[in-house]
Amino acid sequence: MTLTSAAIAAVAAGIAFAGAAIGAGIGDGLLFSRIIEGVARQPESKSLLAGTAWIYFALVEAMPIIALVFGFMLMGHS
Repeated sequence: MTLTSAAIAAVAAGIAFAGAAIGAGIGDGLLFSRIIEGVARQPESKSLLAGTAWIYFALVEAMPIIALVFGFMLMGHS
């Protein structure tokens, strides 16, 4: 059985999508668990932590979006 370059690109894109989704899920879980822990320890810092949490959330979520774009670019070149 021979694998074409399109099949290899499809598998590579699928692996990239899965890795990005898993990584973002783990990153979001760790981020918000630490935010909840920080608010539980110091409730007065809630506004500061919430503001920075959204910035870090956007940075964590940027990685799967970039992986999605690269995966589609990889699929388009095969």
